[in-house]
Amino acid sequence: MIIKQLSETLINQIAAGEVIERPASAAKELIENALDAGATRIEIATAGGGKTLLRVTDNGSGMSPGDLALAVQRHCTSKISDSLTDIRTLGFRGEALPSIGSVARLSITTRTAGANEGAAITIAGGRTETVRPSPANVGTVVEVRDLFFATPARLKFMKSEKAEAAAISEVVRRMAIAFPKVRFVLSGSDRTTLEFPATGEDRLTRMAQVLGKDFRDNAIEIEAEREDTRLTGFAGVPTFNRGNSLQQYVFVNGRPVQDKLILSAIRAAYAETIPQGRYPVAVLSIELDPALVDVNVHPAKSDVRFRDPGLIRGLLIGAIREALARDGDRAATTGASGMMRAFRLEMQRPPQPWTPAASPYRPMHFDQTANGFAETTQRAFAEFSQPSARSTAPADETRVSDATAPSFPLGAARAQLHENYIVAQTDDGLVIVDQHAAHERLVFETMRTALHSRPVPAQTLLIPEIVDLPEDDCDRLMTHADEFARLGLVIERFGPGAIAVRETPAMLGEVDAAGLVRQLADELAEWDTATGLAGRLEYLAATMACHGSVRSGRRMRPEEMNALLRQMEATPGSGQCNHGRPTYIELKLSDIERLFGRS
Repeated sequence: MIIKQLSETLINQIAAGEVIERPASAAKELIENALDAGATRIEIATAGGGKTLLRVTDNGSGMSPGDLALAVQRHCTSKISDSLTDIRTLGFRGEALPSIGSVARLSITTRTAGANEGAAITIAGGRTETVRPSPANVGTVVEVRDLFFATPARLKFMKSEKAEAAAISEVVRRMAIAFPKVRFVLSGSDRTTLEFPATGEDRLTRMAQVLGKDFRDNAIEIEAEREDTRLTGFAGVPTFNRGNSLQQYVFVNGRPVQDKLILSAIRAAYAETIPQGRYPVAVLSIELDPALVDVNVHPAKSDVRFRDPGLIRGLLIGAIREALARDGDRAATTGASGMMRAFRLEMQRPPQPWTPAASPYRPMHFDQTANGFAETTQRAFAEFSQPSARSTAPADETRVSDATAPSFPLGAARAQLHENYIVAQTDDGLVIVDQHAAHERLVFETMRTALHSRPVPAQTLLIPEIVDLPEDDCDRLMTHADEFARLGLVIERFGPGAIAVRETPAMLGEVDAAGLVRQLADELAEWDTATGLAGRLEYLAATMACHGSVRSGRRMRPEEMNALLRQMEATPGSGQCNHGRPTYIELKLSDIERLFGRS
């Protein structure tokens, strides 16, 4: 086998395969160049999903004719010196322009502020023309046509024009969030115009432009610092979540990254607060010494490597959890919006054939034998003729007077609907609470505290409950009997293939001990040999909490409902249950007035 030197064109095409994977990759590289040039306005135009045309226009510093000739050569850059340990720009490899020019028709027109005329250069399939004079505004216009025409095989792996256009939109969104002082405009024949006006130092307004105004209403500010590493940004409350992780934006020294370590830390920070298969919304920025992070581990610069990954993970998890404990219990405004939409859909349903019985203006007749309204839809409210939050029971620490009750964040209970939902009145609206989900969270938080402090009080069963199980399950359960005892569940062997339950957590009241033990055995069988029980104890505590919480269908007294509301206000994370579902929805009085056309 004879070794030979590859041609410059072939070398550039190989580099293009690493750097330019699709039109969105080319858009990313060109936008980074514009930002590094100090642009405050960047316009991107596309056609055919970026495969036919990709044009990036900026008002940056521009290039002289000599710099332009070097810019299209491999490994020519103005952004680094001789060291890769102090990189403070987005681009630095010097491969983007020659790589694009080797597989597409590339033209660049540029002018510096002090020049009388501009300069232009054209590259087609790796063949470079000489620099020529050209009229131009201050800044640079880079136009890429017929991407991958020189490597037709690559075109076969491209997605549809719509998918490629969406990928470019996502690149622009990430850059727009990272640089709120820059105005971005994305337009073209294959899309509707997308514009993000500059917002200066107001980063949250730019985030709202990209993620929608709901993010502003449901975002919690994150700010923390540890060992000269600073974390800032905003994260959504747990009940404001999405079906994928596309709305998790992370930046390291201003560079958009999709690092697995960071995404894993975000997921861990929201553990036990978001349902499985749902993802939080977050925009986080990490600033640290460039020498402590390697941004050169991937040609596309989307991955980074930290010198101390444990520090970064700990900072992320700690800061997000602290913010959630401080301000994460409120319900997402999208719950109220969904309720509003549901009401409007009901009010706008197609008209039904008119009948006297269905008329809303029919006379009301009272049925004395029914001790209430005759209409079945009204009869359920007969026993709530007085507000249910009023009670003649002796006052105690769990009850509040009618005069002060609404001033609490979750207000005062006024009714229980369908033996599952508590309706409470607040100063400026109403709150609907899912009693089972709320109590489940309260029990879980108590059990989680017991894992790190004192054991949960237990109640001794008058007659131990015997649970028949396979011998392997019995062995697994007994191996962790001490951990269960801290949670208030005391078990012991009862001959071959059986477990005796002696005590259960007192806070659970009556509990299906056999069902609980069998579910714990199943979970141990799944996890014990893989990741160990140590990391799953909180999940087991959540399982026990779910078994013993106030069940749907149970009638609650007014003082019980108010006590539940007060406990929720005092418990971190009570805005969602252990499975991540919201425990309550708040509807403001202004929303109710809009439903009735009063505002």
